[in-house]
Amino acid sequence: MTRQDDSSLVLSLFPGADLLGRGFEASGFCVVRGPDLVWGGDVRTFHPPAGSFSGVIGGPPCPDFSSARRDAPTGYGLEMLGEFVRVVSEARPVWFLIENTPRVPSVTVPGYEVQRFNLSASECGGRQRRNRTFQFGCRDSSRLVLANRVTGTVTHRSCLASESSQMDRRGFPEFCELQGLPRDFDLPGLSLGAKYRAVGNGVPVYMATVIAQAVRNRIPVTLGPPLCLRLRSSD
Repeated sequence: MTRQDDSSLVLSLFPGADLLGRGFEASGFCVVRGPDLVWGGDVRTFHPPAGSFSGVIGGPPCPDFSSARRDAPTGYGLEMLGEFVRVVSEARPVWFLIENTPRVPSVTVPGYEVQRFNLSASECGGRQRRNRTFQFGCRDSSRLVLANRVTGTVTHRSCLASESSQMDRRGFPEFCELQGLPRDFDLPGLSLGAKYRAVGNGVPVYMATVIAQAVRNRIPVTLGPPLCLRLRSSD
């Protein structure tokens, strides 16, 4: 089937170290990174051109939606989720993908059907079992089918609680490797703590690659409710 997104040009919002974008690049997409506070940018002042991107991806800040949060939400999470929706509405891509924690609200964007599903790195061959929630919206009546290996029960580890414990247990090169990055990966100009946060909050590159391949190979669906279908590989 011929699609409008043959250009494979994707806009990555809230990129940080952009592990999600790296997975899409590994799957043949061309990723343009939007503004991020880490690098002195602000999505609230960003207005993309309409019709230039086949997809928009990103993980808006998750602390407000974390199960480990003890204080009342600040409202910043909802604001940034709204900014993601605004950018999608302005850019009018064929599809979009949001990554966040399981407690993130479901989004609604006029003209898009949204499929919501959870996925753990352990289901994509990784060692982590942090549960991540994805929302995939599409204008061409398509759904994602994820071909992955289910390796065990998934447990959720909050983005608030994971960073300091990871720092205590492993060095930064090993931490990067755990997330699918080269051991010599670096983020010049950031403190060591900021580097851990940027890498730790990112979607592991190998998981992002699985999802990117599913986006490229998505299946048209014309009947029934949105579904997430997972194919278990043979043992």
